Amino acid sequence: MKKIIVLLLSACVCLAFAACGGAKNGETANGGAEGFLSEADITINNTIENSGDGEHAIEADGEKTACANTAVNKTGSADGDEADFYGENAAVFATNGATLDLEEMVIKTDGTHANAVFSYGEGTTVNVKNAVIETAGNCSGGLMTTGNGTMNAENLTIHTTGNSSAAIRSDRGGGTVDVSGGSYTTDGTGSPAIYSTADITVSDAALTSTASQGVVVEGKNSVTLNDVVLTADNNTKSSDKSDVYQAVMIYQSMSGDADSGKASFAMNGGSLTNKTGDIFFVNNTVADIELSAADIVNEGDGVFLRAAAAGWGTEGSNGGKVTLTGEDQTIDGDIIVDSVSALNLYLKGDSALTGAVNPDGDGGEVYVELADGAVWTLTGDSYVSSLTCGADAIDLNGHTLYVNGEVYAEGTAVNGEAVEITVSADGDEAPRDPGDGKGTPPDGDKGTPPDGGKGGTPPAKPGE
Repeated sequence: MKKIIVLLLSACVCLAFAACGGAKNGETANGGAEGFLSEADITINNTIENSGDGEHAIEADGEKTACANTAVNKTGSADGDEADFYGENAAVFATNGATLDLEEMVIKTDGTHANAVFSYGEGTTVNVKNAVIETAGNCSGGLMTTGNGTMNAENLTIHTTGNSSAAIRSDRGGGTVDVSGGSYTTDGTGSPAIYSTADITVSDAALTSTASQGVVVEGKNSVTLNDVVLTADNNTKSSDKSDVYQAVMIYQSMSGDADSGKASFAMNGGSLTNKTGDIFFVNNTVADIELSAADIVNEGDGVFLRAAAAGWGTEGSNGGKVTLTGEDQTIDGDIIVDSVSALNLYLKGDSALTGAVNPDGDGGEVYVELADGAVWTLTGDSYVSSLTCGADAIDLNGHTLYVNGEVYAEGTAVNGEAVEITVSADGDEAPRDPGDGKGTPPDGDKGTPPDGGKGGTPPAKPGE
C-alpha cells in the first residue's frame, strides 16, 4: 500500500505546479457560506482515497513536496497514542523534517483517530492554504501538531463533528501553530475549537464550539488570539473532575502530554461570547492571561474568572495561580479565587472592572492594581489581600471592600504589594498512568477525554 500512496502523492505534486486553480467560477477565496471558504470555491482536479486502518492518503517523509487542487477522502481507524502522538491514520501526514505545501484542498475523514492534516517532529513544516476540512469520527482533529512540528494555515474552513476532535489541535511534544483567517467549528463533546499543548496563534478568524470550551491550554503552552471572533457553548461534560462550565480553560492534567510550567492566554481585540458558565477557569497550573480591548460577553450564569482546585493534581496545591492583565479592557462579572489559588490583577489604560472579588469572604490571596484611568465598580462586598489604586479609582457602589481584613475607605489612594507567584522548574507532574493509556484527563481531551479535544477513548463511549 505504501508504494501506491507514494505514486498518488507524486501525481498530486504534479498537479500542484500544473493546476493552480483558484476559486471556482470567479468567486473570491472567502466566498463560501457566511463569507468563508466552501467546497464550491475550490477547483478539484484529482482525488485520493484511502481506507486502510492506520494508513495515510498523502505522506511526506523527509522531503519538500506540494499538493494542490485535490480531494482527499480517508476512512479507516486507529487506536490511541500512535495516532494522537505520532500521526498514525491521519489523512495527510508529514514527518522527519519534511516540508509539505497544500493549497486548494478538500480533505474529509470518517474514522476513529483519523486526524485530517498532521505535522509531526522537529523540523517538519506543513503549510496549508485555502482548504475545506471535515472530520466525522471521534478523536479526529482538523489540524494536528505534535513532536515540535510546525503548522501554518491560511483561510481554512474546518468542521469537526466527533467527540474529542478539536479543530486546531496538538498533543505530546507540542510545536508551533500559526493560523490566519477562516472558520473553525466543532460540534462534539470534548472538542474545543483549540486544544493547545503547543504555542498556537490564531488571527482574523472565527472560532466556534457548540458543546465544549472554545479554548483549552494545557501545561507550559500558549494560545494567542488576534482579532478573533470566539463563540463557546460548553454545555456537556465527559469527566467528573469539575462541575464548572467555561469558555476558556487553562490547566495541567498530569497526564504527561504537556510540560509543567506557566501557561498563557492572550486576546488582542476581537470578541469572546460565552453561552454557558464561566469565562475563564484556571486549575492546577500557573497562568498569565492578557486581555487588550477584547469585547467579552458572558451570556451564561457564571463568573468572569474562577481560579480554583478541581480533580487534577495534588489536593491542597492544585489551585490556579493567575496573573490577569487588562489593557483598555472591560471586565463584567465576579472573580472567584479559592483558598489554594492566587491572583494578581492589573488593570491599565481605560480598563474597567464591574463585579465583586470573592464576595463570600473566603478565598486565596488576591492583589488588585488599578493604574491611572482604570476603575473598579463593585457589585457586591469584596475581599482582597492587597490593593494599589488612586483616590478616584474605586466606586464602592454601596458595598464594602475589605483589604487584608480592613475596610477600605472610598476616595483613598493605596499602595500595596503583589502576591508572589512562583513557577516550579520541574513542576510536580505525576507519571503517566499506564492503566488507562493517557492518565485521567481533564475537561480537555485525552484518555477518557474531558471537555477538551484530543484522543483517547471518546467521552460518548467510555471504555471503548
